[in-house]
Amino acid sequence: MSLAGGTAHARPQLWGILNVTPDSFSDGGRFVEVDAAVAQGLRLVAEGAGVIDVGGESTRPGAEPVSPKVERERVVPVVASLAAEGIRVSIDTMHAATAAAAVDAGAVIVNDVSGGLHDPDMAALVAEVEVDFVAMHWRGPSDQWDAVSSYEWAPHDVRDELRARLDALLEAGIAPRRLWVDPGLGFAKHPEHNWQLLAHLAEFDVLGARVLVGASRKRFIGALLPDDAPLDERDLPTAVIGALAAVAGVDALRVHDVRSSARALDVVEAWRGGWGGGAA
Repeated sequence: MSLAGGTAHARPQLWGILNVTPDSFSDGGRFVEVDAAVAQGLRLVAEGAGVIDVGGESTRPGAEPVSPKVERERVVPVVASLAAEGIRVSIDTMHAATAAAAVDAGAVIVNDVSGGLHDPDMAALVAEVEVDFVAMHWRGPSDQWDAVSSYEWAPHDVRDELRARLDALLEAGIAPRRLWVDPGLGFAKHPEHNWQLLAHLAEFDVLGARVLVGASRKRFIGALLPDDAPLDERDLPTAVIGALAAVAGVDALRVHDVRSSARALDVVEAWRGGWGGGAA
């Protein structure tokens, strides 16, 4: 897939991030109340999100882990309320018990940053409930990242490790059509690894699963900005990355600011179609 003269692809889905945690790096504490969280989810859908990805445990470096019980208390009411509105909901969790409760409440996707490695019951649960599953590339929790962030060539290493994950998930009984992969930008990766992965997204085509990219507001984007830049200044670079990823053929983008990413995808579609507005 090349940017010049490449094959046209379907517009990626936008997955709006909804963190119902007190300690998320981006919006921690803003949506811990159910009413506020549901209102934010509805706003993200109005701005163009096709999926709302609800998370109850921060995965930022240094975040304190929470028990599945606390996680369920945070996410289940939000999932149920959004699903009741007809919204497609993804549950962002590493815990099978939380995934099961969220699916019971109406979630149709399980987005696991560990790819099913953290909880040995996750793969069997997802196979049983027959929902989509996102397997992110994961080499362990954040306190181990310094020890496991070495790559010979990140695009190939991540691709091969995700292939092994997919093989295990298929063996566990998850249907191939249910599987997604996520290269795990920012997780046990230095900035150069993230940019290498983005520049070589075509490497993941051979895996046969849909591809989700989650670059939104991450630290490697912040490195492009002044040190004192607020987090929302990372939204424009995130939207640019989303546009380039769309051209590369990814299937979904997980973002905080849906509006800017939706506008970026509008530009990609207009560019591909020559807009059809006639000569100026």
